[in-house]
Amino acid sequence: MQSIGHIILVVVQLVLLLTLSPLVVGLIRKVKARLQCRRGASLLQPYADLAKLFRKQPVISSTTSWIFTAAPYIVFASTVAAGLLMPVFVSHTPLNFAGNIIALVYLLALGTFFLILAGLDAGSAFGGMGSSREAIVATLAEPAMMLSILSIALTAGSTNLSTIVHQSALMEGMVVAPPAHLMALAALFIVTLAETGRVPVDNPATHLELTMIHEAMLLEYSGRYLALMEWAAGIKLLVFLTLIVNVFAPWGIATSMAPSAVAVGILVYLGKVAGLAMVIGVIESMFAKLRLFRVPEMLGAAFILSLLALIFFYTLKR
Repeated sequence: MQSIGHIILVVVQLVLLLTLSPLVVGLIRKVKARLQCRRGASLLQPYADLAKLFRKQPVISSTTSWIFTAAPYIVFASTVAAGLLMPVFVSHTPLNFAGNIIALVYLLALGTFFLILAGLDAGSAFGGMGSSREAIVATLAEPAMMLSILSIALTAGSTNLSTIVHQSALMEGMVVAPPAHLMALAALFIVTLAETGRVPVDNPATHLELTMIHEAMLLEYSGRYLALMEWAAGIKLLVFLTLIVNVFAPWGIATSMAPSAVAVGILVYLGKVAGLAMVIGVIESMFAKLRLFRVPEMLGAAFILSLLALIFFYTLKR
């Protein structure tokens, strides 16, 4: 019975990640439209866009290799696998034996690596430009991401995400150093904006040749390949939002498998993710995109914040 429950939990978590990610993208777009005094598209428009792309026949350049066609599946699978490793609405996930911080970071890095290769494989100038920029952003963002989560892991005594979230939920967040906690949170939030291609690092709503990063690597994709890439980008955004709300604000997450606790955990999770998505929409409406040479400075500030948070947590624990 316990194994059946674990299978059901994995299926529910998978369905939640797959179905909720387009809605989060639609919510951010809706918030931006309302703040700009526009009606905006429906919250369900991302679902319609994905369905339309899946129905279209892809066009593949004759200069591409197997990397171009395999990259969308690898990017999508690695992003979904990263989402299954972390707690979503229950603190202990069935896959918590592999839910290490390093495994999560490298699964996301695997998708980024093949995305960069796909941009280069098409042989276009824009693809190479976007790939080089994405490599710089990923190189600077991943250390800051790992250090910000490690600063919380010190208080839990483990690098396993389920253990971190479970102990943090039982101890009401374990905020033993509020300034350091806020610094780590700010660092991970900056990394989220950078890794998911949001303003002020990138703008997924435009295709300006001189400024785009993520979109430049997708210019040669169409049909189901583009749909998988766009869907994976939405899941990656949801993964980062889940990291923030569960690692730094785990209140309300279910610490047992009781049906009532799981139901409350799902509702609280949906509320926290929706609130954070609205914050991102407000930020994208208030700030302009940074110049490209300013992005490393922003990510450098995130790395410094995460390093200071790690030092603070380590000092207080000692």
